[in-house]
Amino acid sequence: MSTFPVLFAPHLNALPKLRDHWGMHLEPNGDQWESLLRRPPVVPDAAARNAAHAGRVVLLTGAGGCIGSALARTIVRCEPRLLVLLDHSEQNLHQVQMELAARARGAANIAVLGDICDAALLCDVFAAHRPEIVYHAAAFKHVPLMETNPVAAVRNNAMGTEVLAKVAFEHGAECLVLISTDKAVNPHSVMGASKRLAEMLLLRWGASRTQMKAVRLGNVLGSQGSVVPLFKEQIARGGPVRVTHPDVNRYFLTLDEAIDWIVAAGSLGESSGIFVPEMGEPVKITDLARHLIRMAGFVPETGIPMVFTGLRPGDKMAEELISNDESIEPTAKEKLFRVKGPGIHEYELDSAMRELEESVRRRDVAAVLDLLCGIVPAYRPSETLREFVTHSPA
Repeated sequence: MSTFPVLFAPHLNALPKLRDHWGMHLEPNGDQWESLLRRPPVVPDAAARNAAHAGRVVLLTGAGGCIGSALARTIVRCEPRLLVLLDHSEQNLHQVQMELAARARGAANIAVLGDICDAALLCDVFAAHRPEIVYHAAAFKHVPLMETNPVAAVRNNAMGTEVLAKVAFEHGAECLVLISTDKAVNPHSVMGASKRLAEMLLLRWGASRTQMKAVRLGNVLGSQGSVVPLFKEQIARGGPVRVTHPDVNRYFLTLDEAIDWIVAAGSLGESSGIFVPEMGEPVKITDLARHLIRMAGFVPETGIPMVFTGLRPGDKMAEELISNDESIEPTAKEKLFRVKGPGIHEYELDSAMRELEESVRRRDVAAVLDLLCGIVPAYRPSETLREFVTHSPA
């Protein structure tokens, strides 16, 4: 018997009822996620969070995204002196600013529309507002999309991080926190490789006067790019729920947990480095799909069918939190660990980055890929990306 069950979807006439049922019964709370993650949720340290941000100037890049807007909502509750919101999406930036105006009872914030790679803009922002704490959430995150847009991935995720780190260093910011990903470890995707390079660039610019910290997170449940909204939409249509492979697993955490870990890393009196939280055991994507189907009130694979579609370009069967040449050690924050790995060779990295920048400027995809593989030796480009490079115009 096949291990890939393919079942028929419910009759189309049932779809409005399914959508109504979904809207009424599937807004997961912490308890519902706890049963899937098989671990207690993270308990935030509100006192430390407030002490770290009260009366401070905070810059938040990618402020209109899911994680960025959640960070904004958290930070304004800490009563900063000023929250600077930076995003390249006009609609997202407008939306988060309007939400904060309604929620924050007049807490001071300013919206800056622009590109994280625009060094002149960042210099103006730092000169005008002197941010003391920077949270860097601006990133391209969709793995398959980046496989066919590798230049954009490298420019935004890696080069943008370098620009921000340099400007933060030059203007004497106290702390910069990068939201990284477990996909940066032994990456199979250009997105993961670009985030690993971002980690390296952050460490290169870390100094005693500016703490540069990266926090590796797993999949954030319900965030943009997460499978949860996709599965919810598929269930609302009556299925099928499309899973890439029956044995694929991922580390998961809730959006609230992600924000707690990001803020905790920024609040730590630790030197520059890469940090990773305890996220429990990885969860099979099939278990997540079945969990969501049951939460909607249906029977997995009977009431709502599931089909397996195969790994997407850049996907791995399982993600990792540290590589073979890394180890972890505890920090002052329980369940948050420092990653220890090989040192950064500044001259070699700087030289490679200048070549990479020139290749990105020329949109030379083959050169970008070759240089990325040289800087991040653990990177294994997907066949899809290699074919894309082969057929890209000269």
